[in-house]
Order: sequence, then C-alpha cells, then structure tokens
Amino acid sequence: MNPDEFRKQAHLMVEWMADYMEHVEDYPVKSQVAPKTIYNQIESSIPDHGQEMEAIFKDFKEVVLPGITHWQNPNFFAYFQANTSPPSILAEMLTATLGVQGMKWETSPVATELEEKMMEWLRDGIGIPNEWAGVIQDSASMATLSAILTARERLSDYQVNENGFEGFTKLRVYCSDQTHSSIEKGAKIAGVGKKNVIKIPTNDLLEMRSGLLQEQIEKDIEEGYHPLCIVAALGTTGTMAMDPLEAIGRIAEKHGIWLHVDAAYAGAAFLLPEYQGLMKGIEKADSFVFNPHKWLFTNFDCTAYFVKDKKVLLNTFSILPEYLKTASDGLVNNYCDWGIPLGRRFRSLKLWFVMRHYGMEGLQKLLRLHIDLAMWLETEIDKNSSFELVVPRSMNLICFRYRPYEIEDEDAINTINEQLLQHLNAMGKLYLTHTKINGIYTLRMSIGQTNVAKSHVEKAWETIQKVAEEIAMNKKIE
Repeated sequence: MNPDEFRKQAHLMVEWMADYMEHVEDYPVKSQVAPKTIYNQIESSIPDHGQEMEAIFKDFKEVVLPGITHWQNPNFFAYFQANTSPPSILAEMLTATLGVQGMKWETSPVATELEEKMMEWLRDGIGIPNEWAGVIQDSASMATLSAILTARERLSDYQVNENGFEGFTKLRVYCSDQTHSSIEKGAKIAGVGKKNVIKIPTNDLLEMRSGLLQEQIEKDIEEGYHPLCIVAALGTTGTMAMDPLEAIGRIAEKHGIWLHVDAAYAGAAFLLPEYQGLMKGIEKADSFVFNPHKWLFTNFDCTAYFVKDKKVLLNTFSILPEYLKTASDGLVNNYCDWGIPLGRRFRSLKLWFVMRHYGMEGLQKLLRLHIDLAMWLETEIDKNSSFELVVPRSMNLICFRYRPYEIEDEDAINTINEQLLQHLNAMGKLYLTHTKINGIYTLRMSIGQTNVAKSHVEKAWETIQKVAEEIAMNKKIE
C-alpha cells in the first residue's frame, strides 16, 4: 500500500470512526450473535492472494461489528468502565503509526520521559506521597502479580529469584473475600499457591474486618507460615467496597508485611478532593494500582502502578544481558526493568493527550457527573417499594434488586432477578451485569461511560421497572 492509497483508506476509516462515535447508541449494546456465528464466517486459512482494503473493510462492517459489545455506548452499565475518548483515540492512532518499542530509554527517549512525567501527574493528582515512583503496566492483574513477586523477593532477600524456593515456603497472601480473582491468579503464578491466599471475612458493608486479619496473621505465624503480602481493596469489582486502609496499614507495618492497594476501578475518583479521605493510610502501603483505562477516559490498556521503594522493584525484575546494555544505563529509567515484559508500548502518549485535553477541571466534572447520576438512581430506587439496594451505593456503582412485596422466598426472588437481567440484556437497549452478595442475586449498574447523560440513566431505570413489572405479571417482553 503506497502513501496515497493509505491516505485514501485512512480518511474513509476516520470518517467511519467519527460516525460510529456519533451514532454508537444506534447499535445493540450487547452483541446479539450466537456462539460460533463469527468464527464460521471467516476463511479457514490465510488467503492465497492479497485482498483489496475495500473488501476487508466491508467484512469489518458486516462480520466484525455484529460481534461487538459496544462498551462506548452510553447505555453500557455492565461490569465496569473501559472508556475511550476522542483525544485518547487520536493518540492511539499516532502511537500505532510511530510503532515505538519503548523497552529502554535508548529505544525512544520520549516514551520513557513522558511516562515518568505522567506518573508524577497522576501520583500528585490522586494523593500518593511524592517520594513514590510509578510505571505504566498493561492491567491491574499484572500490577498485582508484580506486587506479589516484589514482596516475595523482599522477604527472601532476593534469594528466590537466585536459587528457587528452598527455605522460603509456607508463604501467605491475605485479602478480603470480596477482592478480585487476579490475587489468586497472581499467587499461583508467583509460586505461593492458591491455597495460601487467605480470604478474610467482611462486614455488612463488605469491607475487610481488620481485627480478623490481625488474628489470622498471628495464627499463621504461630504455625510457621510467613505472611508475605496483604491486598487491600479501595473499590472491589463486585460492589465497590472500601477496605479500612489505615487499620490494615498499621497491621502490615507492625508485622513488616508488603501492603498492596488495589484501586483498579475506583482510583480515578481520588482525583476528587472529597474522596481522598479514603486514601488515609496510604503512606503505610508499599504499592498501589489503578486503571486509567477504566474510568479516566483512556483506551485500554493503561494501568498506573506505584511503589514506595523503586529499588525493591528494580532488584526483583531487572536483568541486563549484553545486548541490552547502553551508555545511558544508570542515568535514566529503563522501564523494562520495572515489570515482567521486556517489550513496552508507548502508552503514556494517550494519557498525556487525555489529561491535557480535559484538564483537572474537566476530568473532575465528568467524574462528579457520573457519581451524581448514581446518587439520582439511588434515590429513585429508594422511592420504589418493589426495588431495594442490596448494599449502599459506592461512588458510581449501584447494587440493587427487584423485590416484589408478595414474594417471600429468596430463591424465587433470585430467579426473578436473573430473568430480569436476561430479558434486559436480550433487548439490546442497555447492558447490566450481576453479582451475588450473601446469596442474593444482585443487579449491578455502573454509571460512568464517557458520554453518559441523565437521559440515559432515566431511560434505563424506566426500562428496568417496565420489564420487572411485565415479568411479575407473566407478560410477553418486547
């Protein structure tokens, strides 16, 4: 493809992209295809001959799009946010064009230095101590694995990396019974073992009970275990529950245990001064993660991972074969030594574009809007005697259920709510997901898509009530 042809095709696709962003609400939010529908439409092998871009783009529209769940539709209220924004998309286009491999400073100095500065912007913006350092990773799962590995090496004085696990077995990782599955996955990969992830019970608000954490740690020490890492959640995936960071921090400090803070979803809200009180105790932690690619209008993938002591991180991950040695080593950050992958994308460019385009004022305005919309819905649910909150609203996440007054059997109520969710999602007008809280089938509505407005939340609430009533009356759902 020569430059003129590239220009022609790029302009056509950019026009389509702009139209898509303008009309994304016209698509069913959740993909309506059956399993294998897409697979069976794709050739069984690489084509023998090259094909024209017009044909490829036609298949994109006819084959690919029906299989897309439209996360950027403002009627997307499922899971958590995975937001884009126009400045982030433009930056991604430039990143793809430049094709940077940003593993070391030498391979593109700006990829390193812009990342360093963006991590400082985010660090200062959300209230992390200014002596901490940050690095961009691909996901919070990778950041959590990095935290567990770093904790392991600090505990063993880096002997596990050097010699293996001999003498450093019976390790323990602690988290609440509400925290993300990536903690178990990280413990498995790090050699700690799934059975050594100890899940601490939570209170009525689904926050970790710090007293039980203390008791468990003391019991484990008596039995010859080595407490390795505590993971405190500031915003669990299921309910946005907030663990008592300051109390957990005192326990970690007392026993010399690595404390990792997982704020993957909620962390963006700490740009709001009114929520920074939830960060009280962060100085006692060792690492912190949140995802700008969730609720900070930055395309996936972009995870911000911060550490109190970067030397421990570097001692865990750095490796310098001869072919990677450069004259600038020791003078600059080489982020390939700050995590697991050697290869690194130029992720900081999109963060720079987003934060400059919106500014702190614009970012805060959008975050507050989303929280205000969730507060509005919370009030509406309280007004309707057929619905109830299962746990109090936390930030922009509502956990609720349909509760017909004439039905007392909990299993029957769970079944009705499951039917309600299935009917809503099959309509294509909105998309919700669920969790279970103490056995209660709970609908989750996460309000934070970049372009969501009150009209979308009002329409969603109207639809939820209408479908719930039709299910209760055994009517046909349309």
